[in-house]
Amino acid sequence: MKRYVVSATCVLVVYLIILGPFTRAMEQKPYALKLGIIPHPTVLQVLFPDYQELLGANILGRIVLYYGSLGDDAAGPRMVQLAADYPAMSRALHAALRLDPYNMDGYYFGQSILVWDVGQYRLATELLEYGMQYRTWDWQLPFFAAFNNAYFLKDRAAAAPLYMRAGELSGSTLFKSLAGRYLQEAGETEMALDYLQALEQDARTPAVKETLQVRIAAFKTVLAVEQARDRFAKRYGSLPANIDALVRTGYLKAWPVDPYGGEFYFNEIGQVVTTSKFAFSADGRSAAGGPTVPSSDK
Repeated sequence: MKRYVVSATCVLVVYLIILGPFTRAMEQKPYALKLGIIPHPTVLQVLFPDYQELLGANILGRIVLYYGSLGDDAAGPRMVQLAADYPAMSRALHAALRLDPYNMDGYYFGQSILVWDVGQYRLATELLEYGMQYRTWDWQLPFFAAFNNAYFLKDRAAAAPLYMRAGELSGSTLFKSLAGRYLQEAGETEMALDYLQALEQDARTPAVKETLQVRIAAFKTVLAVEQARDRFAKRYGSLPANIDALVRTGYLKAWPVDPYGGEFYFNEIGQVVTTSKFAFSADGRSAAGGPTVPSSDK
């Protein structure tokens, strides 16, 4: 017994000796390095069956603080997009929602950031469908899933009933009209703007809100160019050769500015695209590997 007490005391002393420097070292690190390793949710469910909601909220809090910290010493959302460890955030997000599938903050964060910045459209939609099994009263989940299907996955047949479900749950005719008007008549840019503005209005995290505002500004510019292009085509019977033609003829009052630092131009079928691909690159200009602007558009 005496030997056991001595051994336990030695272990405790060693632990305390190591704990002090380790704690100080972690405190000196920027929070962006502290997202850490998240245990598998099954392990947490087995070990702490009565604290799943608390653990899920704790993990989500760590994700939000981590993401917000990336922009503390940088130029807004640009550096957030460059520095974020998206795979780690995605794993943590899925773990949190496995522990507490009712926490709307997890679905909202995934839809606001991971969908747009990482391009995990199907994964995000599957996550929303998972949430719909629990949050059966929530119109936002089918609304988000409908948008992903219509805008990113180009599956309008899958989007329409989800918009209808959002309309039935919210009591609003807007989403029912989206099922028809947006998916059959209106352009996708207008659909994206309505969606992003609804998302930005409810954003509670400053870094997320700022990221959405930049994207909204870019899509508003795209819509303005598209509308000018269509007026030009109606007047002259053909699409303009380039954006410069819209400026010279007065359909655009000034050259459109991409807030991501890229250059807008028409692709081979007349769509408005940008060299930035709606993302910041390391030099703050167009996205790495993006196409160059045709010489006629410069």
